[in-house]
Amino acid sequence: MTEPALVQVEGLVKHYPGDRKWWGLGAPRHLVRAVDGVSFRIAAGKTLGLVGESGSGKSTVARTLLRLTEPTAGRFLLENEDVFRLDPEPLRRLRRRMQIVFQDPYGSLNPRMSVRQTLREPLEIHRLAAGPGREARVRGLLEEVGLDPALAASYPHELSGGQRQRVGIARALSVEPAFLVCDEPVSALDVSVQAQVLNLLADLQQRRRLTYLFIAHDLAVVRHIADEVAVMYFGRIVEHAPAEAVYRLPRHPYTRALLSAAPVPDPAAQPQRIVLQGDVPSPAHPPTGCPFHPRCPHPQKNERCRTERPELREVDPGGGHVAACHFAEAPMS
Repeated sequence: MTEPALVQVEGLVKHYPGDRKWWGLGAPRHLVRAVDGVSFRIAAGKTLGLVGESGSGKSTVARTLLRLTEPTAGRFLLENEDVFRLDPEPLRRLRRRMQIVFQDPYGSLNPRMSVRQTLREPLEIHRLAAGPGREARVRGLLEEVGLDPALAASYPHELSGGQRQRVGIARALSVEPAFLVCDEPVSALDVSVQAQVLNLLADLQQRRRLTYLFIAHDLAVVRHIADEVAVMYFGRIVEHAPAEAVYRLPRHPYTRALLSAAPVPDPAAQPQRIVLQGDVPSPAHPPTGCPFHPRCPHPQKNERCRTERPELREVDPGGGHVAACHFAEAPMS
């Protein structure tokens, strides 16, 4: 039985105007297709890992869902409420239910505000606590993310990167959200600290039954936290499946290349590295056919790949595994 979805994203599109004809005036000559038709669902208490290299559109998805930037088209249902259709006041109330943990644990905190002020601010805005109760909430939040409450008087520059990211997580939790967007929350941290933060997020999810959209550029990072994995390339999802299926038998050549670059504990088990040639195409000038075909190492690549764009299709009947590749069933040599 399929679990009910807390988060449903349907046909999300975000286009930006490109350069204009004359001195910044007139209609844009072309559009920058940052996100071009992304759809997914996340069941309550589960994690979707959204993975891809820089420029694939992952962070644009995150910022658009939270309406930090406005979408061009599509729907986003959170607890069956269409976020994209909300007016400012109901949107402000709904923001309690959806929060974000940013990539940069220093840039996302106000350097002029102490940890106490940072955590008190959302409590005051949403009128969740006052007086002694507010101070107790601040102490409780710090303890919940593994920080000494004595750090409440500290400022961001006095904290380590891991401590700053824990403060960012505590700030997100302060308004009791149901949906948390984690936008590469460990990529700026030391490897030794990354595992601690990932374990913290997993513990918080179990304790609070949080739903995560976990964004990363490294498939190894999401391996032990994601229930499902969606791989993005050039503004589109090119593969989506339960996490175990993606790691056991990836079907898209781009996913295979990402997996080959992820380090494994046993060097003898490291797959042969797949080195992609060239760069990600310009979203202002997309290639014809499959967007991945200029870099694709698949031996069966042919004229169809250059002229016909593949759509997501089921490649494992009943297994929930979809991929956008004409040769998803064919092995790579």
